[in-house]
Amino acid sequence: MSKLRLGSEYIPLTEDDAMSKARLVVPFSRVAWLTVLLPFAAFVFCVAWSVLYNFEHSTSTHCQVYNFLPSVSATIGHYRPQRDVWKTAIALQAIVRTLVFMLYYRYYKEHVYKWAQYISNIALVMYAIENTSLVTLSFWTSDENYAFHKMSFITFLITSFVHMFLAYYVMKSCLNVAKGLNDASLKWKRRSMMLNVLSILVACYFFYRHNKYCEPLVYSMFALSEYGVVLSNMGYHLTAALDFATTRLMITGNRLRII
Repeated sequence: MSKLRLGSEYIPLTEDDAMSKARLVVPFSRVAWLTVLLPFAAFVFCVAWSVLYNFEHSTSTHCQVYNFLPSVSATIGHYRPQRDVWKTAIALQAIVRTLVFMLYYRYYKEHVYKWAQYISNIALVMYAIENTSLVTLSFWTSDENYAFHKMSFITFLITSFVHMFLAYYVMKSCLNVAKGLNDASLKWKRRSMMLNVLSILVACYFFYRHNKYCEPLVYSMFALSEYGVVLSNMGYHLTAALDFATTRLMITGNRLRII
């Protein structure tokens, strides 16, 4: 008789059951990488395709000065096939992120001190809203519904930062596990969060300067800062691969188990 570990519970399995029901076992780290690689690959494709085939239009602004990079909104929402590739990637990663949400919910419930449970719950709510707003800003582009796209983008920025800060705090100070087990994850969380905040501040500066003075290349600097915001956000979410490095997903028939 063998046992399958699921969180803090053990489910007895016979040798025959284990052999007959187990279909596929996947390390969760691969799932975490997939969650990030989907939007990353789509983002790189959208930027490259826009520069190669929509350069003049995607980099033009009301200032009519030279720029060499398109904004994030232009690359993911103004042209095809970029728009379709981005929407597909975001829809797929949103589905996978639901599983990530469930894992963090279970992890926080088991390992966060009771006095900090409300903090971890807020972090999870911010995670869910961040993911939802990413979907809405991607599917309702600035061309289709500017007001809703803008609101979704602002919501994404705010909830993304709040989630990053709270999740970092919870993992650093609120866990009842041995110290040092998640040092690598904390290090990359901190670096990604700092880069994200810096990129937002720099983007705001260049956006103001672009609209105020209409200088050449400033809009491109704003776009480059936007890229930093996007990539640092992806980098933060990639730390889930470190948080659940020993977790595996086992697909048995039509059931999914976390072991």
